[in-house]
Amino acid sequence: MAGQADRQAAELAIRTQKLNLWYGTFQALFNIDLGIKQGIITSMIGPSGCGKSTFLRSVNRINERLGYVRISGSIDVMGENIYDPGVELVQVRKQIGMVFQRPNPLPISIRENVLFGHRIHTAGRKSSKNEEDDIVEDALKTVLLWDKVKDRLDRKATALSLEEQQKLCIARLLPVKPGILLMDEPCSALDPKGTEAVEELIWELRGRYTILIVTHNMAQARRASEECIFMLMGKVVEHTETGEMFVTPRHKETADYIEGRYG
Repeated sequence: MAGQADRQAAELAIRTQKLNLWYGTFQALFNIDLGIKQGIITSMIGPSGCGKSTFLRSVNRINERLGYVRISGSIDVMGENIYDPGVELVQVRKQIGMVFQRPNPLPISIRENVLFGHRIHTAGRKSSKNEEDDIVEDALKTVLLWDKVKDRLDRKATALSLEEQQKLCIARLLPVKPGILLMDEPCSALDPKGTEAVEELIWELRGRYTILIVTHNMAQARRASEECIFMLMGKVVEHTETGEMFVTPRHKETADYIEGRYG
């Protein structure tokens, strides 16, 4: 039994135990026990204010920027508690990439955007132009953007369409070789065509990365994830395979939300 538990733990990219979070005196997360498997896409659904984005931002320690946030419990990433005193924040951010609701490319060239994180994390070791060219090409090919932008790499990234900007923001994360990609409603600013393109990209990335995506879009969660987590009022109500959750939810609260009776 112990050996099986060890194997199951080793298959997890993210594991939280008794995770609680407070904004001042307001408690936003309650005893979150979760295991996110490596290499798959897990979606997180629930009504606004239920704690989804708070959870996501806890996993790469963005919430620490707010001086009134307090956390208890643990978050293990690849077996290491990222809140241990000896853990360097820069290494956490290198291992865990974050994609936000609205694309946020830097107001510099497409090429410089892709290289931005790489240069920060390799400070003191200058890469050759050929090395950087390969990094840019590889990242843009991975996000299915290379053929569209290869002849205009020196143009400002902010001139791209919103769909292309969001793909570029994902490409910007890849050169530092993260294991995990967190996505906070990455399609909320996109039109249906752009949403479809980014969903296709997310599906292409599974296996190479562990992806945790927060979404309010039930159809998107069903289409673009392998496991699904339903949260309500700061608590995890249900975590199971996506198909199972949408066809035979185990809890009445999950069924009510999926069927649109609240939220």
